[in-house]
Amino acid sequence: MEFTWDTCRSFLAVLRTGSLSAAARQLGLTQPTIGRHVDQLEEATGTALFTRARNGLTPTQTALALRPHAEAMESAAAAMIRASSGVAGEARGTVRLTVSQFVGTEVLPPMLARFRDRQPEIDIELVLSDSPLNLLTREADIAIRMARPGQMGLVARMLGTVEVGLFAHQDYLDRFGMPTDFEALKQHNVIGYDTTPYLERAMRHMGMEVERQDFAIRVDVESVQVALIRAGFGIGGCQVPLATRDPGLVRVLPDMLNFRLEVWRAMHGDMRDSLPVRLMAAHLDREFGAYLSGATAPETGVGNRS
Repeated sequence: MEFTWDTCRSFLAVLRTGSLSAAARQLGLTQPTIGRHVDQLEEATGTALFTRARNGLTPTQTALALRPHAEAMESAAAAMIRASSGVAGEARGTVRLTVSQFVGTEVLPPMLARFRDRQPEIDIELVLSDSPLNLLTREADIAIRMARPGQMGLVARMLGTVEVGLFAHQDYLDRFGMPTDFEALKQHNVIGYDTTPYLERAMRHMGMEVERQDFAIRVDVESVQVALIRAGFGIGGCQVPLATRDPGLVRVLPDMLNFRLEVWRAMHGDMRDSLPVRLMAAHLDREFGAYLSGATAPETGVGNRS
């Protein structure tokens, strides 16, 4: 027997819900149908995929080994639906976009609002993840990444670099003063990372020794770090184009503490045939170009440029 998407879809639903009945409700099928699909997959693999336990069905090691392959099939099926919705040169369909939590929260929303105004027939699926999704298995159509994609088979374009510096709210500086050098900075409420030591590495790269305990608060979510800066908690890192749009934020030690990150737009090569994806890619190229240069976003539409 061959593996089919129907059997794999039922298999994933049972894995995720832990029971045949819950999987049936999730997929809108009957419990016997889900059971038959699992039986068919067990027959094809020649081994049991689940064992019965008091709290439901427990996956075997074979089931766990099959899971990433079934999820790849799930992603491919979703990509086929998105691609088919944008055929025949129509500016309609769905584009799945993945960006980091910070970019998705702080940078992207106005860009997507302008895209929606210009392309109201194109729906958007936005995945916020700091772990890069696999574009080759069609987990997303387009990715914005802060490093050059390493996978073969992707079409990638560097959109520019974004400067990162230290900022504080004026209210904080009014209370505690502006640090004049690195040693003075260490006496302030510095906002740092918890488990991902990006700021420590960047500062050490610039010849400034810093330890984890030097930070007054440690949090890995960059959007929270920026919220803390805006709230007047202390001094923290922020993308310069974003910070300069907030009149309450002031650059701290600009000549001493600054570094740049590359910004890349990547997509699967096959998605170039999808007009919705091409339109989104062109729009993001223009919008991020304006953002990275500190310019006002362009007013002209993306038209049909690829």
